[in-house]
Amino acid sequence: MSGTSMGAMAKPGMADRLRAAGILKIQYKRVPCKYSGVNIAFRVDQGSNPFYFEVLIEFEDGDGDLSAVDIMESGCSWTPMVQNWGALWRYNSNTGKALRAPFSLRLTSDSGKVLVANNVIPAGWRAGGTYRSLVNYS
Repeated sequence: MSGTSMGAMAKPGMADRLRAAGILKIQYKRVPCKYSGVNIAFRVDQGSNPFYFEVLIEFEDGDGDLSAVDIMESGCSWTPMVQNWGALWRYNSNTGKALRAPFSLRLTSDSGKVLVANNVIPAGWRAGGTYRSLVNYS
């Protein structure tokens, strides 16, 4: 964490002391997100193209820590995506051919709950676009 970030967490007048503390033991507790009435959204990353697809998964309600995300291209079977970092998941065309939309996405939570957003990414999708599903965990 940057010194600026560390200083921002300090009590008034204590920023330098907190920054100089060295390695700190941190305690935290994960809490479920609450997006009541909001369905999961998929924001396609700006770097996506016909051969590379990366998506930010947003608004997972309750049991939303994902352990796996799979993609199904049109006319294909489920294929695992790779977690890039955080809520960003990516998939490369390893065939040299363009990916075939629409895409369905299957989400598996850390507790094993599975959701499927069928054809959530349409043919003609665009980088930077956000596509809402009809599903959520709660």
